[in-house]
Amino acid sequence: MPLTPRAMNSRTPEARSQKTRSRKARLGVPVAAGASLALVGGVLLWSPAEEADASPTATPRAGFTAVAAGDIAEQCTSSSSSCKHPKTAALVKQIDPSFVMTMGDNQYDDARLKDFKNYYDKSWGAFKSKTRPAAGNHETYDPAGSLAGYKSYFGSVAYPDGKSYYSYDQGNWHFIALDSNSFDDDEQIDWLKDDLAANSKKCVAAYWHHPLFSSGEHGNDPVSRPVWKLLYDNKAELVLNGHDHHYERFAPQNPDGKADSNGIVELLGGMGGANPYKIEEVQPNSQKRITDTFGVVKLNFTDTGFSWNLVATDGSTKDTSPNYTCR
Repeated sequence: MPLTPRAMNSRTPEARSQKTRSRKARLGVPVAAGASLALVGGVLLWSPAEEADASPTATPRAGFTAVAAGDIAEQCTSSSSSCKHPKTAALVKQIDPSFVMTMGDNQYDDARLKDFKNYYDKSWGAFKSKTRPAAGNHETYDPAGSLAGYKSYFGSVAYPDGKSYYSYDQGNWHFIALDSNSFDDDEQIDWLKDDLAANSKKCVAAYWHHPLFSSGEHGNDPVSRPVWKLLYDNKAELVLNGHDHHYERFAPQNPDGKADSNGIVELLGGMGGANPYKIEEVQPNSQKRITDTFGVVKLNFTDTGFSWNLVATDGSTKDTSPNYTCR
């Protein structure tokens, strides 16, 4: 099924109310030691263990697969055995997802167009036609101008409406790519409000670079709290971020970092190829943290929910998420 760009003026008030009418509570269903089982309304529900280990992947219901990672292309190529982004790109090729989401810092160090061509394009560039990128702080360092190389390389895919943020639909999902370098821009916030109001899809995922919650070296970045609040108020399911160079998943929580079964699940996937960072201060609701591992997140989406696996460059599965149901 092809990606469907967001048509902002095609949603009626009746369509916009469809999401509200169809909200359902999500289920966390890990298969890990320490989980508890309960029967609720005839459905078996699992409560996740605090530190769930990787577990076998359940066969997902009919849907589609996407791949996500941030912090990708160091200035190296496959000619160097220590270069990681060609290895994570090989995973993307093997998985063959419907599309690819990048969570910023696609190209190091200053994200010049020539660097995109010399490095990123030699690996992840193989999936450029189905990549839906987001910009990171390194994309703003380009001497030619903030985001200049990023915009020139990705073109209208990254700027479909002449802005560095956009949305698109696939299946029963609405995806929102945002530019956290300019979350203080009222124009982007107003656009997000309108985009969420126009959405008629049951499930919503958003992604950008700077995480609100992180146990890594950069730590929590409050710049995205207003965005989290908008997404939370509109019953979004999933937020994906980069910036800290490690993998981390969080239990559902609200914008204030309080555990909330009706909250948003955050996935931090900054292990696309850049040198890993240390875990500095474990945050509340953090369920799994992995560093010194390069890989990609393989996301399994259905019309009613989602789950994912962290796949390392050696092909092993390092973590498996719970199964979540859209609200």
